[in-house]
Amino acid sequence: MDDFEILFVDDDQTILNLVEEYLAAFDYRVSIVDSGLKALELIKDQDFDVVFTDFKMPDIDGLELLAMIKEYRPATEVIIVTGHGTMESAIQAMKFGSYDYIQKPFKLDVLRIVINKLFEEKRLKRENVVLRKRLKERHKYDQLVGISLKMQEIYEQTDHMSSGSPNVLIQGESGTGKELTAHVIHRNSDRSRQAFIPVNCKSFGKGIAGDQLYNHAVELFKSAQAATVFFNEIAEIKPAVQAVISQAYTENDFNPGPGDGKAGSSVRLLAATNRNLGEAAQKGNFNQDFLSCISDVKIIMPPLRERREDICLLINHFLNRYNAKNENKVMNISPDALDVLLRYNWPGNVIQLENVIERAFALRVDLTIEVDDLPSEIKTFEEISKIS
Repeated sequence: MDDFEILFVDDDQTILNLVEEYLAAFDYRVSIVDSGLKALELIKDQDFDVVFTDFKMPDIDGLELLAMIKEYRPATEVIIVTGHGTMESAIQAMKFGSYDYIQKPFKLDVLRIVINKLFEEKRLKRENVVLRKRLKERHKYDQLVGISLKMQEIYEQTDHMSSGSPNVLIQGESGTGKELTAHVIHRNSDRSRQAFIPVNCKSFGKGIAGDQLYNHAVELFKSAQAATVFFNEIAEIKPAVQAVISQAYTENDFNPGPGDGKAGSSVRLLAATNRNLGEAAQKGNFNQDFLSCISDVKIIMPPLRERREDICLLINHFLNRYNAKNENKVMNISPDALDVLLRYNWPGNVIQLENVIERAFALRVDLTIEVDDLPSEIKTFEEISKIS
């Protein structure tokens, strides 16, 4: 418990020595003092997680010390240690903010139970603070929608890259939102005011003589200085062409470097693929130098079946989007239809879910999407699932 500080206050030195020896044997960080005034001096300078204080002491009693601790260190928990004759006062102390009380004579293992309980509560509070911070207004990040932990990680990655220019490889199944993520990364970066230049990977380099391909790549990067170039489905480019692009990019100092937030003459590369490029490179189907060039950071977009807790948010997001564009309104989805969508395996991922909502508007569904309004492949999947 390196980050958990304990203070024990008692005017009986024998008790202090026993407590210190016992707790130190279990690697607790404990300080001892024999008066309330000494305790107060320590508390002014040091942050303790818990203070155990005897109720009756010659200078200031436990109730007075409790009040002073709460004034200086409101987050510090105070536990009153009391004899039989002062139980009434101990209960009164609890009303004024004491966490608990321990009755003398006490067993030393009682201290461990209380300390461990407090330590666990502190850990949970700390985790909850972090979680609330992560989730605060994070059901959405730009145009990315989701409250799942996997999406929260992507939001955090994007935050960390906002003041730098690492080249980013975005991997994931078709329909998971790779291109959308690339746009979000660009819009939330230092290059947001510069161009976002998409490259048609299927046609790049076609019809260009081998000796001219290098110059063609250099011209692409020159035209994109201080901007972002996006290679969508980058595995469509042949490995030999990839090698030339990588050479043109690195030899002409277009690479900004992972931590360089300044655009200057550099060009940031974003790339997306639904393939495992590491495996492809091992098999010789993807150029290893080019892979290293485009993947300072890797983002894995999760399939929708692995983030089902985001489905309701996404449905609401798409309903709002299409209601804004259409005269006919679809306001919600029935519980039965929602239940079907939550169980479906979504091979087409987020794009497929959006198509379901868009289809409902095209069919001019009246206000509420019902099971009968869902596409046949989804209803068929549901019927098979019930049979099996």
